[in-house]
Amino acid sequence: MTAGTLSRWVATACWLLASPWALAQAGNAQPLRLGVVPQFPTLELQRQWGPIASALTEACGQPVILQVSLSIPQFETQFLAGEFDLAYLNPYHAVMANRAQGYLPLVREGQRELKGILVVRADSTVRSVSDLAGQRIAYPAPNAFGASLYLRALLEREHRVKTQPDYVRTHSNAYRHVIAGQAAAAGGVKATLASEPPALASQLRVLYETPPAAPHPIVAHPRVSPAAQACITRILTHPEALPGMQTLLDAVHMSHPVVATYARDYQPLERLALEQYVVMDTKP
Repeated sequence: MTAGTLSRWVATACWLLASPWALAQAGNAQPLRLGVVPQFPTLELQRQWGPIASALTEACGQPVILQVSLSIPQFETQFLAGEFDLAYLNPYHAVMANRAQGYLPLVREGQRELKGILVVRADSTVRSVSDLAGQRIAYPAPNAFGASLYLRALLEREHRVKTQPDYVRTHSNAYRHVIAGQAAAAGGVKATLASEPPALASQLRVLYETPPAAPHPIVAHPRVSPAAQACITRILTHPEALPGMQTLLDAVHMSHPVVATYARDYQPLERLALEQYVVMDTKP
């Protein structure tokens, strides 16, 4: 080990031990339940977020347990009821969670905005959103913000286009419905399309993009202590301090995490008045 590497490890150890919460709470704190919006299949969510939960557990001294939801509607029911202590959710979910339980954002990606996209098959004759009038559109879930809620509002309000929504649980399913010819188009976001295998993504063409919005935050329920929130925020916004943390955050498209605030990042979404497009009684 070089002198430079040793000094970085010593600095990291001192930085972590400096956390008053880690010193006071280690070994006797209740587990924090982390919910993650199920954009991807369950096994992929566990592979991506399980190590992040473990890293936070080790760094802050309080167990963080990943609690996987089977569908976006189930996830919504859970955060609206306050079942999660921490949650990674979409921008409009952040509005819903704040209204229902007082969840507040801690961290978000700092160098990439969220854009919803409509994709069609690469060989589709569809050239504009008006060509989709009356067509079946695959969406992950009604309240997926960029991939469904915002798209449906824009199609109806700005383009006067009525379509037939088909909610298929995940972004991956929506893309595959288009490739299989089961839908004329699919709603998604750039990050999930980029996560698909190149052989699949190459069969799709982006037809339309929404205006940008602040990306998915990690939020905390008010019952999570201020010291715990501060420790988690500190860990996530300084991934260089923990070996391997940057790689873990890269995998969930949070490569440049910054501190998030509700007033600046998500409260502006309240002006979109998307409530009329929210659906809470879909199949689980």
